[in-house]
Amino acid sequence: MKGKIINYISRRNLFKFGATAVGTGLITSKLGIDLLDTPVANAKQKLTPDAAVAELLQGNKRFSSQKMNQANRNSFRLREVAKGQQPFAAILGCADSRVPAEIVFDQGLGDLFVVRVAGNVATPEEIGSLEFGSAVLGTKVILVLGHQRCGAVQAAIDNKPVPGQIGSILKHIKPLKVASTNQTGDLLKATTIANVKNQIATLKTSPVLMDLVNSGKLKIIGGFYSLDTGIMTQIA
Repeated sequence: MKGKIINYISRRNLFKFGATAVGTGLITSKLGIDLLDTPVANAKQKLTPDAAVAELLQGNKRFSSQKMNQANRNSFRLREVAKGQQPFAAILGCADSRVPAEIVFDQGLGDLFVVRVAGNVATPEEIGSLEFGSAVLGTKVILVLGHQRCGAVQAAIDNKPVPGQIGSILKHIKPLKVASTNQTGDLLKATTIANVKNQIATLKTSPVLMDLVNSGKLKIIGGFYSLDTGIMTQIA
């Protein structure tokens, strides 16, 4: 199926094969996807997981010091990635409008596979998306990114009634309040960091992701982003 681009795959199908056959090659073959036929290359995807982490950190340093190179953001790149994608990193980040991943890590079109949800929680849907990004698209690192003054984490700490479906998000954060109260200093920051670490632990229950981690093809890390300085600190 030379040149064929698969634009959509359901999480159900990914889990169907991932639960019993977690080898990346077998997963992609079962899904009818040949990664070698992806029509657009991304040199950054040749990075090792450690080098991919370094690229994110260096990009954030460029952003926070206002020395961005803004590569891969032109009309040529736009047309190039329209043919397919090979992102080198995936980010599970908060939906907060002040933390746009491509900007704060100084990356361009097709570089990052970004999953955003309030509180950067790893629900089944988010996990399925990240499994697709890593097992099918080939990302080398997953960064779980929490941030300063996160409203979702604060709402979980306040533990007040909320309308609609907001509670479905907060339930993934609430248990961490107790775990964080024994820490000195800023309770909100401590809970946010605890939340990042808990979501990492949740991601590591995925056999698809852990197969890649154990084979040295993927790293899962955590970070805390400062709204005041624009600097991300790796915390896990």
